[in-house]
Order: sequence, then C-alpha cells, then structure tokens
Amino acid sequence: VQLQASGGGLVQPGGSLRLSCAASENIFRFGSLGWHRQAPGKQRELVAEITRGGSTNYADSVKGRFTISRDNAKSTMYLQLNSLKPEDTAVYYCRAWGSYPQWYEYWGQGTQVTVSS
Repeated sequence: VQLQASGGGLVQPGGSLRLSCAASENIFRFGSLGWHRQAPGKQRELVAEITRGGSTNYADSVKGRFTISRDNAKSTMYLQLNSLKPEDTAVYYCRAWGSYPQWYEYWGQGTQVTVSS
C-alpha cells in the first residue's frame, strides 16, 4: 500500500490549506485514517483521525480549525487547515492503520506546511 501526501506549502497566519492523501488501494478497507505532524525538535503527534464509520477525532490544538474527511470513491483523504498559526508549522504525514485481520499501518511520505508572514 502506498500513500501519497500533497498540498503543503507556505501560507500566512490566518490562511488556509488543504492537504490530500491518495492511496494505492481502496481506503474503505482501512480501519482508521489520520494525519500526524512533526515540528522540528518535537515528537510526531496525531492531529486528526477518521474511522471507517466516519467518526472523527482531533487534537485539542486544532479543534475548530482543521477538518478531516475522506472520499472512498477517490481513495483519498483530506485535511482542511483553516486559521493557520505559526505553531502549525510542521511536516504533515498521512497514515492508515487497523487491526483486522492483524495489525497493520502505512505512512505517507510527508508534506511540509509552513505558516509565516
């Protein structure tokens, strides 16, 4: 399985971006899809998650600003980033994981988001 993340870039504070993650297989089969990020000198953290059933979960730092979604027909997951702040600057990675029939996880290659004036 390959995950291809795209959509990162340089944006001013308060701006918006939409990240995409295209999968080489139908994403419906994955238990969960999510976006993680890693800023320089910090650990990678889960930003947002969406389950096969459509339930979502967000880190407190992005609630109300970021929205995760999925398009099963296009085998693509998205992360809409609004009201961006300098502290959102990081490399964003997409991930797919689940536990049936056994544990699995796949990572995308990452896309850089830089929020700066």
